[in-house]
Amino acid sequence: MTPNFSPAEIRKDFPIFSKTMRGGNRLVYLDSGATSQKPRQVLDAERNFYEQHNAAVHRGAHLLAEEASIAYEDSRGVLAKFLNANDDEVIFTKSATESINALAYSFGNSAPNSRFALKSGDRIVVSELEHHANLIPWQQLAKRTGAELVWFSIDSEGRLDLSNIAELINERAKVVAITHQSNVLGTIVPLDEIVKQAHNVGAVVVLDACQSAPHFAIDVKKLDIDFLAFSGHKALGPTGIGVLWGRSEFLNQMEPFLTGGSMIESVTMSEAKWAPSPKRFEAGVPNMAQAVGFAAAITYLNNLGMENVANHERDLTAYALKKFSELRGVEVIGPKGNKERGSVISFTMADIHPHDVGQVLDQYGVAVRTGHHCAWPLMKKLGIVGTTRASFYVYNDEADVDVLIDSIEQAQKYFKV
Repeated sequence: MTPNFSPAEIRKDFPIFSKTMRGGNRLVYLDSGATSQKPRQVLDAERNFYEQHNAAVHRGAHLLAEEASIAYEDSRGVLAKFLNANDDEVIFTKSATESINALAYSFGNSAPNSRFALKSGDRIVVSELEHHANLIPWQQLAKRTGAELVWFSIDSEGRLDLSNIAELINERAKVVAITHQSNVLGTIVPLDEIVKQAHNVGAVVVLDACQSAPHFAIDVKKLDIDFLAFSGHKALGPTGIGVLWGRSEFLNQMEPFLTGGSMIESVTMSEAKWAPSPKRFEAGVPNMAQAVGFAAAITYLNNLGMENVANHERDLTAYALKKFSELRGVEVIGPKGNKERGSVISFTMADIHPHDVGQVLDQYGVAVRTGHHCAWPLMKKLGIVGTTRASFYVYNDEADVDVLIDSIEQAQKYFKV
């Protein structure tokens, strides 16, 4: 395991791990791919904002408004540094889903012949790995504009088939929207070739980083992407807060998703002029305390060290994959090896429905996700109705994996398979 990285010590920062589960069992939380647990530092940061600094940001001339605005903008700075981006490129949203929808709607509202306008014959490229949040907005944009939606297929291990990349990302491609890591299979997508081909034909690259940014270092400059989205709640942060990052030169050419207060430079009775980014994309009073909590979560991760986080999860996933390989009647869906895969393991069990597996595991204090994981097209491609998914994070260790494996064996005994 990773030296000087102690999940047992980390768990002490998370109040929820003092909770006793069914049967008197301790909590083995293996559902961080859905939402992560929150350390005390995040809870305290939100509470402190409400108790000491609460006011509407960028509005009042009084002390609380000044303090709230500073806290909010400092939080933006923390996120920008985390991504190796500029502050004015970081937009706070309510979720990654809203971030991606904001992009799709902005592109759809672009004036004809503008940089981001789509028309009949243009192409939007996605993949079979996508979460619904990075698929349905592009489906809808294609329907609104007449653009064609095409996608990368996957191979038998759940990795992208890039053999036809030049055919898919051709001169008609305008948007390539791709997940960085599959929320179902853990597959890490090789971006270099995709980004290079997209930029060669003048397309923009939108990265769904919900399953990657919380788990390993992200540098938007090195990745050379154009837009990125991820959510706070999957990165030890609060719900109700997400990030949309985009190149500043692009953001300032784009139409806003929402209009109203805060996002304007001037208004008359007949028209309005949009403020520059990020304000033009943050209409209304934002989720201020949540932004502060999000920054506290990122600071917590930075203190752990993202390289340490990635190494720990890689080692833990390798241990788990080895344990799974020793089980009978259990199939890991997706990459069987630990190369280019994240800390997500989806599996099926012979003759036991995933939901039933999840209920039995719950009796032993093990929290996992079951179902289609908001990825119906992927499930159809795999020919299954769903999986049971274990997803690991900073507070998990080999003892958690051992409890998971033991509870799976108990499920097999219970169902007599």
